[in-house]
Amino acid sequence: MTVPRPLEQYGFRRVFPTRWNDNDQYGHVNNVVYYAAMDTTINAWLLGVAGMDPLDGEVLGLCVASSCEYHRSIAYPDDMELGLAAARVGRTSVTWSLGIFGSADGAALATGSFTHVFVDRGTRRPVPVPAPLRALVEEQLLLDPAVPPGTAAGSER
Repeated sequence: MTVPRPLEQYGFRRVFPTRWNDNDQYGHVNNVVYYAAMDTTINAWLLGVAGMDPLDGEVLGLCVASSCEYHRSIAYPDDMELGLAAARVGRTSVTWSLGIFGSADGAALATGSFTHVFVDRGTRRPVPVPAPLRALVEEQLLLDPAVPPGTAAGSER
C-alpha cells in the first residue's frame, strides 16, 4: 500500500465538498466519488492555473490510466481536501499524484494517480506536452524523488 505524503507536499490543494447522495449503502462516501474528486482537482489546476481550454484548445489531456488506494473512509457531511502533484512528466504525458485527506482532521483517506496523454484535438494523436504547461508542472507540482512519502521534508515547496 502507498504511504500517503503529507498534504503540505502537494503543490496545489483544493477542498471537495461531499454531498448527502455521495454516501452509499455502507454509510460512507462511495469509491466513485474519490475518482470524481481527483479528476475535478486535476482539471481545476489545468483550467484555472495552467489556462488549458478543453472546449476550444488545440491540445487535450486524455486520461489513459487511473488508480486509487483507500486508507480510511469518510462520510457526508465531512469534506475532502485534495492535494495535487506531478509524479512524472514524460514527452507526451503527465502522471499526476493525488492525496485525499479529511478536511476536519487531516487524516489520509486515499492516494491516487491519473495519467494524461496530451493529444491533438483533431487527430487524437499524441503530441508533446505543451511547453508552457510543462514549465508550470515542473515549477509548481513536480515531486522531488529524493523526498520519501510520509515525511515533512520538502514541504516548503
